[in-house]
Formats: sequence, C-alpha cells, structure tokens
Amino acid sequence: MKKLTVFIILLSSMLFFQSFAQTEKKERIPLKHGAHHIGKRTDAAMQRWREYGLGQFIHWGVYAIPGGQWNGKTSGGAAEWFRSSGLITNEEYDNLYKQFNPTDFDAVRWAKQAKQMGAKYVIFTTKHHDGFCMWPSKYTDYTIANTPYKKDIVKQIVDAYTAEGIDVYLYFSIIDWSHPGYVSGGNINSPEIKKAFQAGEREIFNPFKTKEQEKKYEDFKSFTRNQLIELLDNYPKIKGLWFDGSWDVAWVKNAPWVDSVGLELRAKHPGLIIGSRFRSDEYGNRHVDANGDLIDDYDQRFERNLPNSLAEVNGNDWDCVMTIPENQWGYHRDWTLTYVKTAYDLIEMTLQANSLDGNFVINFGPDGKGNMRPEEDHIAKSVGDWMAKYGEAVYGTHHSILEKQDWGVSTQKGDEIYLTVFNKPMSNILKVKVPRATTKGNVFVIEHATFLYTGKSAIVNDGGRNKAGAIFYDIPIPTEFQNSGESFVIKIKLKEVPQGEKGAYQQAIT
Repeated sequence: MKKLTVFIILLSSMLFFQSFAQTEKKERIPLKHGAHHIGKRTDAAMQRWREYGLGQFIHWGVYAIPGGQWNGKTSGGAAEWFRSSGLITNEEYDNLYKQFNPTDFDAVRWAKQAKQMGAKYVIFTTKHHDGFCMWPSKYTDYTIANTPYKKDIVKQIVDAYTAEGIDVYLYFSIIDWSHPGYVSGGNINSPEIKKAFQAGEREIFNPFKTKEQEKKYEDFKSFTRNQLIELLDNYPKIKGLWFDGSWDVAWVKNAPWVDSVGLELRAKHPGLIIGSRFRSDEYGNRHVDANGDLIDDYDQRFERNLPNSLAEVNGNDWDCVMTIPENQWGYHRDWTLTYVKTAYDLIEMTLQANSLDGNFVINFGPDGKGNMRPEEDHIAKSVGDWMAKYGEAVYGTHHSILEKQDWGVSTQKGDEIYLTVFNKPMSNILKVKVPRATTKGNVFVIEHATFLYTGKSAIVNDGGRNKAGAIFYDIPIPTEFQNSGESFVIKIKLKEVPQGEKGAYQQAIT
C-alpha cells in the first residue's frame, strides 16, 4: 500500500510538471501562409538594406493637381485620399489625369537632391489607391501614357536614382478604385472582423455579395498580378516592392493566392525585398503571423511612429516612414492645418531609429507640376548639410552598448560609439554613463573621444559614480558647439581596464 501511494504521488508530480511545461511553452500553430523563414535574412541584399540608415519616400500622382482643395474648399484629410474627401465627385477626379502635365519634373534634379540629403534608398509611388499608374501599363488605359505628359515617370525615377547610387523600391497599392473588379471588404483591423477571422469564421464578413462580384474580383487579382510582374520586367534595377492597402478584407480573404504571388515575384527577382505589409496568414494576421513570427523581410508597423525600445522591435529588421506635416503624404496646398516637422525633428528621429536598429524614411509630396515645395527643399538641404558632417553616426550603425541618456542618442559601428547630442546640458559638460565591465574587477574607460565634425580630440574627465556603482565621464563641450543651435556628434571608444588602473589611465588621456 505504501509503495502504491508513493507511485501515485510521483505520477501526479510528473503529470503536473508536464502540464506546467506545456503551459509555459506555447504550442505552435501549423500555418501554410505564415512566415516562410524564422529570423533575419542574412543575404547581401538584405544586409545592404540594413545599413541604409536614411531614405526618401515620394508620394506623387494626379491627386497633386487639387492638392487637397477643390472649389474653394479644403480637405483636412490626407491629400492622396482626395477622391474620397467628399469635395470632388468621382467623375471629376477620374478625369484629372487629362490635366496631368508635370513639365517641371526633373528626375535627375530630384535624385541629386536626395543624394545631397544623404538618402540611400527611395520608395516611389507607382500607383496609389485611385489606380492611376505612373508608368505606361499595358493592362489599363488609366496611365501616364494617356496624359498630356505621356512619358514614363517610373523609368525616369529608377534610372536617375540608380545613377546616383540610390536604391529604388516601388510602392504599389493593392486597392484600386479604378478597376471594375475591385471590391472593398472593410478593414481587417476592425476588432469585430479580426475576431471572426481568428475564429475561422471569415465567411461572416464575406466581401462578395454575389457570384458575379466574386468572379470580377478574380479578374482584378489577375490584373494585379500582371501589373506586379510588369513592374519587375520593366524595371529590373529595383531592389524591392513596398505595398499598401493590404488591410482590405477581400485581399486578406485571398491569403493563399497572395502568398503564391509573393513567391512568384521572389523567384522572378532573386534578392527582392518585401516588407510586412503585403500579405497575411490564413487567420488574417498581418505583419506577424499567428505564431508571432515576422511575415516577409522587415517590419513595417512603424508608420509615422517610432518604437520606444529595442524590445518593441523583437529582433526584427524594420523601418519608419515619416511625413513632414502630421499626416500628409501627397501634395497638400495648405500646411498650416497641422504641425510641420523641422529638419532638427527629422534628424533626431533618424538617429532614434538607427539606435534601435531601424532605418528612417522622410516623405516628400511634389506638386502637380513636378516641383518639391520650398519647405521640402529647405528640409532636404538642412538634413543633407547635417549628414555631410555626421553621416558616419547613421550609416551602418546600430543599437549601442550605452543605455539611453538624457543628452541624446548613441549609435555604434564595430567598437566605435557615436554620441549624438540633441539636448545640450546647461553646464556645457556632457556626462556619459558607461556600462559595467564584462570581467569582474574591471571597469570601462573612454579610450579616446573625438568631435566628429572637427576631428579634434575631446577632453575626458572623471565624472564620478552613483550609489549603484555606475561610472560616469565628463566631456566639456567646446565654445564652437555651445551656441550653434545644431546637434553634434562625439565619437568614443571604450576600453576595459582593471579598476585599480582607472585613475592613471584616465589621467593619461585627459
């Protein structure tokens, strides 16, 4: 009896711990259309993407003609959505292409401006939600070929930017209001719709009301696939595709087909880079699948919004695309409606993105004649002037071993750490907190420090330690940087030394 009791206790314990382990380790869901690889891509094309640091986005189309205004009325919404603003009829909007004649457009000028700004890649809108194509697509008449301008704008962009050494990515909206087969099925991000998809009850929100409508959508799918293949055929120099509108329920409902198209595009263009906005898994999950794995090559959830910490990006590659006004991508005539970011704002955001292992992309919205607006010209030049001095702190850098500090942002490349100072201390002494050494009994000292723009060595003084034993160093800020009104960069290198040698070593480099 005693042996039986002991056996029952042991068996109960084993079952308890087995159940506990299963609870702790979430069981993976078998997926056909989730992530196709776990972890980061390690090929040369993706490594190049990872080191861009700064990019440019260009939203341009026939919506630049009204520029957010019609018949004396102004839309407070995004200018590129003007067709749905309520200020213009669909017929009026759909005939704007007959006026589209951007005689001031000069792709070479734009590309040179982007290069001066320091951009390493550009994302260009080939087709927005209105369906107007900035290239002469053979699958629709609603293209640049049937405007007064006639010339292929996408080709000019690809050629000019490639000639300047800037990689080109093509934006493509899967929403197309101009196609008779397109159906809007609502937004998958709606809690009610999302819940139904998660429960496998997607037919509750079937976007197709009739068999005829569903048949026409099949035509739309073929049309979309054909246009994507056409873009790869016409512009083989591009590095990737950037998708929009994939929250549409009709698109999400066709997840298996979308997945097959993505695989076809990759097979046709080896090394092609596609972000997480293209497709969903079979449960309607976008960006990350039901197992929490990133769908496709990099995380695109940070639109107009930077992550707060490295933990938030979950080890994935990512970028942030950012407007200059609060939410205007295409050309809007009135920039007084919201706050307009300064070059200083955008430079700081660039460094914040780099410090969290991401890229930062600044959007431009040219007018109907093909001109960047003066404010954009000023920002491009100001950002470029700063990048000419301090771009080393951006290109190819990543999260540094320093913790976030009040004076600004730190990035790292190899063993070089870049301190970008946005919040200059009133004392004009930069206090730098260094991490704990990896070896017991050792401490980190700043082996050398240089002001990046001038190349002059910085003075490094002992800055004491706090109650927890963290070590600080003080770097006096020279007069030339004290009142410049511009952020600046100090490059440092740390060295681990025995704690007893800290004083002597510090005295030697002061």
